[in-house]
Amino acid sequence: MNGWAIRVIALLAMVGSYWLVYQHGRSVERAEATAASAQRDSGDRLAEVLGERGERAKEQQRVEAQEEVRAHAQEQRTVAEGAAAGADAAGQRLHDEAGKLAAAVGCPGQDPAFAARSEAARRAAMVLSDLLNRSVETNRELAAAFDRARIAGLACEKSYNALVKPPG
Repeated sequence: MNGWAIRVIALLAMVGSYWLVYQHGRSVERAEATAASAQRDSGDRLAEVLGERGERAKEQQRVEAQEEVRAHAQEQRTVAEGAAAGADAAGQRLHDEAGKLAAAVGCPGQDPAFAARSEAARRAAMVLSDLLNRSVETNRELAAAFDRARIAGLACEKSYNALVKPPG
């Protein structure tokens, strides 16, 4: 072999080895990029899962706060209904007493003037008893409506606040 052939073979061997080194470097670079991408994707998935868990926990807190508001409103309605029942009983007792008074005033005596006054007093007592009965009924209805509206308004406000400003 002559000198040129050896030089060409050496040059080809050198170019081939550089090519192999270059390809090896590219494959190492690709492997590192793939590993970095996989690690980044894994971190992204972990952050996504943690974010979902956090949002689920917040949603659960909101649901629990809403349920607490509903339960409290129901308790308030029960108390208000009990108070209304007590007021109804007191109103009924007052009405009964007014009826008794009207009946007691109506005892006619021997004196015709006394009997006329007695009849007028009995009628006045009956009118007052009727007015009292109507007034008690109207007041009971208004108080019940007010209690329902107040309880619903407070429950709505608490529910809104629980959604806007969740606890924790």
